[in-house]
Amino acid sequence: MLTIGLIKEEKIPSDNRVALTPAHCKWLLTKVGGCRIVIEPSESRCFADEDYERAGAIISNNLSVCDVLLGIKEVPVAKLIPNKTYLFFSHTKKGQPHNQQLMHAMIDKGITLVDYECLEHEDGQRIIGFGFFAGVVGAHNGMMAYGNRTKTFSLGRVYQNKDYRHLINTYFGLKLPNIKITVTGSGRVAHGILEIMNLMDVQEVEPEEYLQRSFNYPVYVHLKGADLYIHKNKRTYQRAEFHANPEEYECLFEPYCAHTDILMNGIYWDKRIPRLFEPETMQNSDFNIQTIADITDDTGGSIPCNLGDATITNPVYGVDKMTNTKTAPYLPTSVDVVAVGNLPNELPCDASRYFGDQLIKYVLEDILKKESSSMIERATILRNGYLTERFGYLKDYAAH
Repeated sequence: MLTIGLIKEEKIPSDNRVALTPAHCKWLLTKVGGCRIVIEPSESRCFADEDYERAGAIISNNLSVCDVLLGIKEVPVAKLIPNKTYLFFSHTKKGQPHNQQLMHAMIDKGITLVDYECLEHEDGQRIIGFGFFAGVVGAHNGMMAYGNRTKTFSLGRVYQNKDYRHLINTYFGLKLPNIKITVTGSGRVAHGILEIMNLMDVQEVEPEEYLQRSFNYPVYVHLKGADLYIHKNKRTYQRAEFHANPEEYECLFEPYCAHTDILMNGIYWDKRIPRLFEPETMQNSDFNIQTIADITDDTGGSIPCNLGDATITNPVYGVDKMTNTKTAPYLPTSVDVVAVGNLPNELPCDASRYFGDQLIKYVLEDILKKESSSMIERATILRNGYLTERFGYLKDYAAH
C-alpha cells in the first residue's frame, strides 16, 4: 500500500494552499483505495486538520512512513527527509540562484524530485499549476491599482472575500472608464486574466483596431505568441522554433506602449526571450502605460520595471519612468507595478480545489500504480539524488 504525505508549508512568507483538499483525500481513500494519506499538522492551511481527519486521513508529525510527499512551495532544507520522493514547485529548472542550496541538499539526501512545473503533455503544454487563479487575482489587483491611481472606480481586496463566487459578486454594478488594456499570453494565467476581463464587461478588440482607434467603452486586446514575436530574418512566427531558439526573434510589443493604460502580463519568460520593452522605452513621451500587473512575475524579466516581489498585504509599488528605480505607488512620474509571487494565496480554497483536481486527474493514478510513466519521467529532475538526463544542463548548478 502506498502512503502519501501532505507536508506542512514552511517557506516564508507562509503559504496556505494545499495539493489535496479534504474532499480529494476522501475521494482517493474511498473511490480509489490502495493508499493511506498522512497529514502533517498545520495551523496555516486553508483547511483544518480536523477536516482531513474526518475525510479519513491520518494526522501525524511522522512523515518518515510516507512513500511520496506532496507540497506546494519549496521545502526548507532542514525539513527534507532523506531518500523520499517529493512533488512540489522547486523553482530550480532555470538554475535559480536562491534555490541552489535546496538543490544541493536534495542531492546530498538522495531525494527523488518530481517538479509540478515540469509536468507536461506530449506537446509541451503544462498539466498542473495555479496559473488560472494567479491570472484571476493578478488581473483584479491590476484593475484595483489603476482605480486607486485614477480614482475613477474602487475595488476591494480579493482575500477579503470568502471565495471566488463572492469575489464575482463584488463586480455587479462596476462601471469602468474608457480604458485600454493589453493582455499577453496564451496559457492558464492568460485564461484567468480573460475571465476577469469578461466578468468586468471589458470588450475584446483586434490588434489593428486597438492601435488605430479610441473607444467610448473599456476594451482589451489579447496578444499571443504570433502577435508578440517575429523571426529577425524570416519575418515569420513558428511556435516550436520560437521556443527552441527565442534569441532569433524580436519583440513586436513596443507600439502598444502608446495605446495601453493597463498591461496584464501572462507570458512565460526566460533570459533568452526578448523583453516586451526596455527601461528606456518608459522615458518616451508617448509611453502611456500607467499600471502593469506582471502576473508571471519574473524580476527584471519580460517587464523590465519588475524590480522584485511585492506582498499580498502591499501588492503595488511605483517605478520611476526616468530612473527605473522603486518609488511609492501612484506618483505622476511613475508606473505602478503589481508583482506578487503567491497571488493564488488570496483565493486559497478555490485554488487548492483546482490544483488537486488536476493532480488526481493526470498525475496520482500513475503514482498509485507505482509506474513511472513518460510524463512523470519528464518531470523528474532528480532520481535518488542524481540529475536525470533531461535536466543534465543543470550539472554546474547542481555541483558543489
